[in-house]
Amino acid sequence: MPARVHALLVVRPDGRAPAAYHLSRTLAALREQTRAVDALTIVLCGADDRLRTLAEESGAEAVIAAPARTGYAAALRMASRRIDGDAIWLLAQDVAPEAPALERLVAALETAPSVAVAVPKLVEWDDRSRIVSLGRSLTRLGAAVGLADGEHDQGQHDAADDVLGGDVRGLLVHTAAWRELEGVDDALGGADEGLDLGVRVRLAGGRVVLAPGARIAVAHDGVAGAPAPHSTRARARAAHAARVAQLHRRLVYAAPPLVPLHWLSLLPLALWRSILHLVGKRPARIGPEWSAAFTALVSLVPVVRARSRIARHRRASWAQLAPLRVNTRIMRQRLIEDEPAGTGPRRTDLGFFSGGGAWAVLAALVVSIAAMPAALSWPSIGGGALAPLAATVGRLWDEAMGAQRPLGWDTVGPADPFSAVVAVLGTFSPGDPSRALVVLWILALPLAVLGGWFAATRLTERPALRIVGAVLWALAPAFLVALGDGRPTAVIVHLVLPWLAFTAAAAHRSWGNAGTASILLAVVLACSPVLAAPVAVIWVCAVVLALALRGRRAAFRWLWILVPSLALSAPLVVTRLLARDPWSLLADPGVPWNGPRVGDDVVGRVLLAAGFPADAGWSAFTGAGGTMWWLLLFTAPIVVLALAAGASSRRFVGVVLLVVAGLGVVTAIVTTGVSVSIDTTTPISLWPGTAVSLAWVGLAGGALLALDSVVPVRAIRTVAASIAVVGLVVAAVPTLLGQARDIAIVSRGETSTLPAFVAAEGAGRPGLGTIILTPTSGGVAVDVVWGGSATLGGQSTLVTARTELTEGDEAAAQIAADLVTDTANDVVGELREHGVAFILVAPEVAGESPDARTTRLAAATALNSRDGLDAVGATDRGELWRLSGDVPPRSEAPASARTVSNTAWTGIAAVFAIALLLALPTRGSRSASRAVPRVVGTRDLRGRER
Repeated sequence: MPARVHALLVVRPDGRAPAAYHLSRTLAALREQTRAVDALTIVLCGADDRLRTLAEESGAEAVIAAPARTGYAAALRMASRRIDGDAIWLLAQDVAPEAPALERLVAALETAPSVAVAVPKLVEWDDRSRIVSLGRSLTRLGAAVGLADGEHDQGQHDAADDVLGGDVRGLLVHTAAWRELEGVDDALGGADEGLDLGVRVRLAGGRVVLAPGARIAVAHDGVAGAPAPHSTRARARAAHAARVAQLHRRLVYAAPPLVPLHWLSLLPLALWRSILHLVGKRPARIGPEWSAAFTALVSLVPVVRARSRIARHRRASWAQLAPLRVNTRIMRQRLIEDEPAGTGPRRTDLGFFSGGGAWAVLAALVVSIAAMPAALSWPSIGGGALAPLAATVGRLWDEAMGAQRPLGWDTVGPADPFSAVVAVLGTFSPGDPSRALVVLWILALPLAVLGGWFAATRLTERPALRIVGAVLWALAPAFLVALGDGRPTAVIVHLVLPWLAFTAAAAHRSWGNAGTASILLAVVLACSPVLAAPVAVIWVCAVVLALALRGRRAAFRWLWILVPSLALSAPLVVTRLLARDPWSLLADPGVPWNGPRVGDDVVGRVLLAAGFPADAGWSAFTGAGGTMWWLLLFTAPIVVLALAAGASSRRFVGVVLLVVAGLGVVTAIVTTGVSVSIDTTTPISLWPGTAVSLAWVGLAGGALLALDSVVPVRAIRTVAASIAVVGLVVAAVPTLLGQARDIAIVSRGETSTLPAFVAAEGAGRPGLGTIILTPTSGGVAVDVVWGGSATLGGQSTLVTARTELTEGDEAAAQIAADLVTDTANDVVGELREHGVAFILVAPEVAGESPDARTTRLAAATALNSRDGLDAVGATDRGELWRLSGDVPPRSEAPASARTVSNTAWTGIAAVFAIALLLALPTRGSRSASRAVPRVVGTRDLRGRER
């Protein structure tokens, strides 16, 4: 039996709670021990008058002053010089041993001569039934594992005996072993100190035993052990310390030939573990992961010192420690047991099939096919702002990532972010990318129902109302206008918005939702830059609210949501800002088209607020003219219900939905009549339909919320929902019957916008150009198309939204002027040097002016008289000429532009890879999601909004 026990108490006031209070409790607990300590040495780290007074009045043998940042291991080394006893009791200011604790530790230490360390049972300071630590072990790969951490204390581990190590707080160590092993390794950074000491004791031939009857309460406020995870900074410190300790132990414990390999693998392993942290929805651990890797990388001297200590005193083999390690089967069982239990999951079944959601999607598919039966055989889709896609997937991604644009005389610069969306869409049909647009149009209605149904699950548990929400979203007038008029950007925005709302509504809960929402938001802003303003307002408000109501973790998730959008748009934004042309960033991407829309008068603005960016085909359907103010009747019930959402029991959600609706309406009204891009010589106003779709999120969501929680009587709720749905069904009639009545703008499209001869030549040679001359009353408009067609992904706002003529524009204009006039210069040679192989004079259009017709005839005469040009003849796209002989393709973009583009896309790819890893579901994220209700705005037991 140890004749004397010397307690070493280290005090450092750097915790959350008052250190003086904890120290007084610790000193009182020491005085109450049934087996009193024989000597007490206190190491006081930092200047604190109250702590010094408590230490001096404690009756300690010595009080040692140390700098404030002294670590636990260093403080113990300072106190070890004064050891006077057979055993050392390691304490910190935040521990309170129960009265028999030391007596039972001493009893455990004297069970056999080989026992060198006794490990107590650590419990929570304010909840003695919760185990903090009762022994620690290692996995096969060297990770530290708490054998009973966090468990409810029911005596289930009290029969255990031998253990590999324990938490350093409260250990009772034989003085001989302590001196021989030179105490605690200070290179561990404050983590795993007791575990490492136990491993070294085992290798030296000693034993480490548990003393479950020795209970010590800990407050996680002292210098020993990991800090309590009360803040982001504390969690980062704990993660850094734990990883530093693991890497240090790996280098110390490894066989000599493996040490260089482990050292070389530190940074690659940090990269791999960072990916795993992203998949596991733990991005906060990435920083500590890298800081720990760099710390271990430069800490070679402590590794050499620790390895030499083990080598000097080693008497046992590593194989003798194997039975005390934790195997894979036990770890897997612990993961299963750690899943949320309690009273069971509070999330109800999704009910997609049983609740009728699947049937609603199937019905929408039937309606879509019935409305466009011929589309099943279309190779491409045309009309409105639609255009074919590039012929191959490689060309799609070259349009999105290349530095050279396929439109314009010599346009070099980043592509619109929408080109990346088109590339992703076309990749789903690698054999024929243009058919992906056809499939999108056919599946648009059922996809809208699907998205609307899932978004409705955030607002209601009622299956019938979820179907109502799906119908409200799928039959939104803005969506039907986009489908009928051929606006792919607006269609994609409307299909993505409900999923964005679904994930963003719960982004504060998990990184999975935040990662998914960040990708979806990037798609929305790529298709509709005008939504950047309302999205920025919503984002700022969400970050502030998340920080105020949920803390920094929730705010960080919302901060991330904007990152992929910023990364994807950064190249174009920088280019436009350097050109001092920021307003062109608002231009609608894709084919510029000035299609039907409401006016910018009072009635038109009211129609926008009611959800109609255009007349939804009613003028063509009825043959009526003038302002169709009566369209308001179709959506008036939804607007009225949405306004009632503010009176919902979930008032916060109702107010948020009304704010979203208001931002969408204001954006739509402000953008009406604003022209940023041009089509030849025609100004193109910004399309307000995407802003109306954003407003419809608030209107449809508010109506659904009102039906769910404001209308109390089921019969009234049924009547109100029926009126709202019937109004939209009637409003959708012109669009759904447009193909049958042959009044639809959208129709079968061509695979190329150029003559078939040019398309065949340019299909495999994207560097060949076609100059298109369009006679106008004021002269000739000139465009240049590279490859076999002008494509949807090849459109660029660098061309359509430029506010000043570039050098390329001036060169193209001069070339066009020379071509249509009888001059003697070698304009054909200039075309050949630049890679232009064809000249196309656009066909005559209805209502063409006499001046334009005269210009057309003069141009044809001049081209026919040119040497070096061969007349191909009239085509369905106009009159075509070809340059004689072989024409070399245009030169590539400058190396500097290609380097900038590659660098930018490397960064974009990295950001989206992170977002995808965050979005991937894991078993842990699925378990966590089942522990909270799917509907947002409900309150938990503490009264907080979910």
